Amino acid sequence: MSRIGKKPVQVPAGVTATVDGQKVTAKGPKGELFFVANDEVSVKLEEGAVAVSPINQSKDARSKWGMSRTMIENIFKGVKDGFERKLEINGVGYRADVQGKVVKLKLGYSHDIDYDLPEGITVVAEKPTLLAISGADRQKVGQVAAEIRRFRGPEPYKGKGIKFEEETILRKEGKKK
Repeated sequence: MSRIGKKPVQVPAGVTATVDGQKVTAKGPKGELFFVANDEVSVKLEEGAVAVSPINQSKDARSKWGMSRTMIENIFKGVKDGFERKLEINGVGYRADVQGKVVKLKLGYSHDIDYDLPEGITVVAEKPTLLAISGADRQKVGQVAAEIRRFRGPEPYKGKGIKFEEETILRKEGKKK
């Protein structure tokens, strides 16, 4: 049984929520997001909170119960505060620059890499070696961060490459004579 699914999601102050069948829509200062719940769960708006419950006690319905509640909680948090991921760039000459909706990356290749940002995502180069990716949609923020990291992932010997700020790289020892 899902324990997280039992707890209703409170609608934060400054956010308006509507439930239309299986579709939950949230509007706030950071924008508007929606989530369409699976048919195996029921969604109800009651007393300033969204309650999610499984239709029946099948394994499939119970597995989607907690996930649906978490997705609804994420859209509420996203339209109110937003989400942010930070990327660190390590390596001699490795740097990033943001020009409008394009992130220019210099990662030791013979060419610069231009990454076009999707709608709803903002990137700030706090330093030439630190990128802050933010937006209302948690999935989009994580996807953009993963795509930028994929251009030059961290390597285990010198630690060069792009890594998440909270990530630790297991370092390997080099060759011995």
